[in-house]
Amino acid sequence: MSLGPWQVLLIAVVVLVLFGRGKISSLMGEVGKGITSFRKGVSEGQKELEEASTDTVKDVTPEEDKEKT
Repeated sequence: MSLGPWQVLLIAVVVLVLFGRGKISSLMGEVGKGITSFRKGVSEGQKELEEASTDTVKDVTPEEDKEKT
């Protein structure tokens, strides 16, 4: 059950007739804004994780060396 090119074209025409060109273009604009916002959030999250990993430093000095100081 796959859609051929004519079926996809027919569905696109029906959607265009039902919703109109203006509504579809504004909807696609909102989808684009959502994708941009999502990518920005992912990028900020990665930066926060990198900053958090560099801020926390673990002391790996052996216990016997710690007692000497």
